[in-house]
Amino acid sequence: MAIFNKKEPFKIGETKILNLINEGCKIEGDINSDSVIRIDGTVQGNLDIEEGAIIGEKGLVKGNITTKSLIIYGVVNGNIDSDSLEIKSSGCVNGEIKTLRLHIEFGGVYNGALTMVKEGLLLNS
Repeated sequence: MAIFNKKEPFKIGETKILNLINEGCKIEGDINSDSVIRIDGTVQGNLDIEEGAIIGEKGLVKGNITTKSLIIYGVVNGNIDSDSLEIKSSGCVNGEIKTLRLHIEFGGVYNGALTMVKEGLLLNS
């Protein structure tokens, strides 16, 4: 019998990826999706992704990202608003971050302002 905790973070790695932008593909414009997206190409525009996003090692996003869960292996030049954020050792973020949970692996790069909030607590409202 499994026990589930409502406060358990969303595990993006265990979710089927329905949207993929491959290496070599370049998209200009905003992307909105209810399901998880993986970006290995370049997106110049904002991402509003309901469930979560993975920015692959070759991935580059030039725009703001809003999502529940975000894992970054590549580069993001823009602001991030996410419940859970992981910046992997190959990842780089240049911009402001607002999150509940943050994990930066050794070697990961972050340049910008950080706002950490607790669930149910709204800052700057």
